[in-house]
Amino acid sequence: MNPQNAPISGQHLLNRRNFLGDFGLGLSGIALTQLLSNSSLLAADAGTSGDSEKSPIRPTINPASPYAARKSHFPAAAKNVIMIYCSGACSHLDTFDYKPELIKRHGQALPGAEGLKTFQGDQGNLTKSPWTFRPHGESGKMVSDLVPQLGGLADDMCFIHSLTSKTNTHGPGENFMSTGFTLDGFPSIGAWATYALGSINEELPAYVAIPDPRGTPQSSVNNWGPGFLPAAFQGTDFNAAKPIRNLARPNNISAATDKATRDFLKKINEHHLEQFPGDTELAARISSYELAARMQLSVPKVSDLSTETAQTIKMYGADDTQNSLKASFARNCILGRRLIEQGVRFVQVFNGAYQTGGEGVSNWDGHKKLEPQYAKHGVVLDQPAAALLKDLKQRGLLDDTLVVWCTEFGRMPTFQKGASGRDHNPAGFTAWLAGAGVKAPFTYGATDEFGYKAVENVTTVYDFHATILHLLGLNHERLTYYHNGIDRRLTDVHGHVIKDVLSA
Repeated sequence: MNPQNAPISGQHLLNRRNFLGDFGLGLSGIALTQLLSNSSLLAADAGTSGDSEKSPIRPTINPASPYAARKSHFPAAAKNVIMIYCSGACSHLDTFDYKPELIKRHGQALPGAEGLKTFQGDQGNLTKSPWTFRPHGESGKMVSDLVPQLGGLADDMCFIHSLTSKTNTHGPGENFMSTGFTLDGFPSIGAWATYALGSINEELPAYVAIPDPRGTPQSSVNNWGPGFLPAAFQGTDFNAAKPIRNLARPNNISAATDKATRDFLKKINEHHLEQFPGDTELAARISSYELAARMQLSVPKVSDLSTETAQTIKMYGADDTQNSLKASFARNCILGRRLIEQGVRFVQVFNGAYQTGGEGVSNWDGHKKLEPQYAKHGVVLDQPAAALLKDLKQRGLLDDTLVVWCTEFGRMPTFQKGASGRDHNPAGFTAWLAGAGVKAPFTYGATDEFGYKAVENVTTVYDFHATILHLLGLNHERLTYYHNGIDRRLTDVHGHVIKDVLSA
């Protein structure tokens, strides 16, 4: 309350006149704050131009062209990213993390873990992988027969065997791997990347999420959501079988009529915008409509795999008539490569989906019957993912594309009591990188002799994210968005770039 309106003895503390006066002053202050914010004159906006080595960097976004390409903080090794995400927590012990001691002591108790209870309860004895591990490439990297074609590319990979997570639950785990937070409502890594860098092709979304043919992961759209970032930076989800919803032109409207209507609407929108200069929300809304219009032409074109050679289709396994899931995932991998070719900044390709009541059989959640479940999933993942890596390499795209393979956490070296599968394990798991800016062949970090806990170069998801951003030319400590009084980051207040895995 204003001092001049202080109450006199015997009067009420607040009367109508004073209330309306203070209310008006408050609204004026809010309006002034908004004007200052729009002009980047608030204290919180200091340093957005990157004039200090410690100040936040918040990119200047043109609302009328939010996907326009923007400069990185420093020279980038990678221009774009393809992230292959295995939903359901793919077991490191049955794929890429070879443990001779686990084989040797198969059937024995895990030392020091008597009475151990994990996510689903009591644990049984140590259990070796049902699949044999074999050396691959000149490096001799040991990879499981579950994924032999990926194993054949081990010399192109940089393995991180010491990742850890903050949670042993799928939904929060997916959130953490995709957004850096276990809770809902935070921007995904792809949203951060496109917020910072925009896109090379404004005819397509800057960020595309390609769900598994069977459906979405457990945390669903949180994996590619914008959180508190502007909605323009959310992932656009579609796959090779299901185009973007509500995008196609109705059959009863000709292409000429559709174009004429869009051209007329564009003129009206431009005239309307002229009457409200500086209205960023209006400009952004018009921009989104125009992108949707352009996507009517660009998305069907990039999704049309009929232009691919028979040799390419066969290499990916997209012609497999005996395994429709494999063929569908293969087409999604081809779509991912085509999007990168067209300049899309960040592409997520999901392998595995969440289906209630399905006991995890549609993803990598191998609790009850790991061997038959993984045998199905390994075939779906292996050839298409390996072909994607080979295809990018032979086309020269791997020189400036970073390929990321990851999952939300690992699995236990034991089988659960009363089951023939592995429980959740956030204490140690594997991811790998390939392509622009990373050493290959290379192995970083390690779990213990049984694959239970990370013990060498223990690495957090924050470190993993910091490294991906670094390869895109972004400083994870300075890339921020001011939200609710806080300069928010993908890595929160944590994370260090894993410098040992960088090629330069």
